[in-house]
Amino acid sequence: MQYNVVWPDNYGPIMLRITEVRLPLDHPEDAIPPAILKRLGIAAHELAGYTIFRRAVDARKPVITFTYTLDVEVRNEPALLARLKDDRRVMRSPDTSYRFVAQAPIAIKARPVVIGTGPCGLFAGLLLAQMGFRPLILDRGKIVRERTRDTWGLWRKSVLNPESNVQFGEGGAGTFSDGKLYSQVKDLRHLGRKVLI
Repeated sequence: MQYNVVWPDNYGPIMLRITEVRLPLDHPEDAIPPAILKRLGIAAHELAGYTIFRRAVDARKPVITFTYTLDVEVRNEPALLARLKDDRRVMRSPDTSYRFVAQAPIAIKARPVVIGTGPCGLFAGLLLAQMGFRPLILDRGKIVRERTRDTWGLWRKSVLNPESNVQFGEGGAGTFSDGKLYSQVKDLRHLGRKVLI
């Protein structure tokens, strides 16, 4: 889904983010570049490339459409941004790369201990490991398959296993619930991108 043009080095591509680009559900893939050109008011030779950041279905109107958020590479980005400064749907693409808060010293001997293998424990262990801290992750519960058998025993037969149930073990309590949804709308630091990538 790329539309690429090679430009001389002095026109290196810079990313812009365009939101609310609406197209019909049955649009062909090659309909996206013309929609970008129309939104930005530029000629085809000024578009160096684009990436689809998000595609959603808008079913609020009589005609259902796709709504795109696109990261776009253009020629002469500063002038374009200045011209479209009042258009809230065109902005610089935010930097969504995750930056680790620390890096373990080379000679570190102590290892952090993470208690619990729910989503937070597993993710904390992953990040600590990626920073070089060699964490130990501990959990008193069983692996998911065994926990599932014990949890269904409680729910179906009213038999509680105090050492293996919905409260602890691999996957955490969320293994047996719907969990929580986080829209990322207010995630100004884009930390959620680390999870999705």
